[in-house]
Amino acid sequence: MIIDFRSDTVTKPTPGMMEAMMKAKVGDDVFGEDPSINELETLTATMFKMEAALFCPSGTMTNQIAIKCHTQPGDEVICDESSHIYQYEGGGIAFNSGASVRLLQGDKGRISAEQVVAAIQPDDAHRPHSSLVSLENTSNRGGGSCYDFEEIKKIKAVCTEKKLAFHLDGARLWNALVAKKETPEQYGETFDSISVCLSKSLGCPVGSLLLGKKDFIKKARRIRKVFGGGMRQAGFLAAAGIYALQNNIERLSEDHNHARQIADKIAYKKFVRMVLPVETNIIIFELDDSISAPALVAKLKEHNILGYAISPNRIRLVVHLDISPEMTTRTIKVFEQL
Repeated sequence: MIIDFRSDTVTKPTPGMMEAMMKAKVGDDVFGEDPSINELETLTATMFKMEAALFCPSGTMTNQIAIKCHTQPGDEVICDESSHIYQYEGGGIAFNSGASVRLLQGDKGRISAEQVVAAIQPDDAHRPHSSLVSLENTSNRGGGSCYDFEEIKKIKAVCTEKKLAFHLDGARLWNALVAKKETPEQYGETFDSISVCLSKSLGCPVGSLLLGKKDFIKKARRIRKVFGGGMRQAGFLAAAGIYALQNNIERLSEDHNHARQIADKIAYKKFVRMVLPVETNIIIFELDDSISAPALVAKLKEHNILGYAISPNRIRLVVHLDISPEMTTRTIKVFEQL
């Protein structure tokens, strides 16, 4: 038995999801004729009470399309230094949008309204134009940390006053909604655009959606085409998304519980210097000088447990719907023996 904690993207479709995919009604999505795509986009937009949605192959694409829509070449994007849009999207902000980045040192990936105010560039021809603030909730490198929604509202007020667009990389927003007992509507009324992922927390094989106003999504659809993201009979993938939205959100609390159980045991190991607070489904822990992260990952692999070294001394484990209670118990026993 392989226990794979490398990411929540490694999940396989459940029998119910596979059945939904096999029964999907499809058409040509570039022509706007795929009924399953249209249903998924309408369903997601309605959940967030936003006007429209656009289905894309990946969260990187939805984020990059949003940045392209919100900025002009020479503009500047304000975000945390650990943000996915900066760390893990191939330099796309510069490559796709010709924009620069103002990096802030937040608290476990979360920035504050005060930091945003201080980061906004003055109206000076020598400086880039601050045009977009992007948040990530939950924060991947922050160990699945969640924003306090009151702070999000403060940042929104700054963006409104200073006329900056406000984007959310909500790849794991579903986890935050469950953990914080929040609603999609809260986010839909606060952000100008939201990216949500189906292939992480919700267990779909492929896909993310970009949400916003109708005019914004019309522009985004054109950019998706330019980026090569126009798909044809993609309704088979959309059917998986519809199934996930209807069946796989509430169960996320199970993943969070499993993550806390494992983290509690890891924290007592002598070779572990620190474990980031576990709010959702991500465990990040730091090792002392007695062992490196790659070495411990290799040792775990000997026990058929797969982890991910995110730095020379930090390891990330991500719990997902393919991690059963039995796998959680097995993982805890292995750590107890290390």
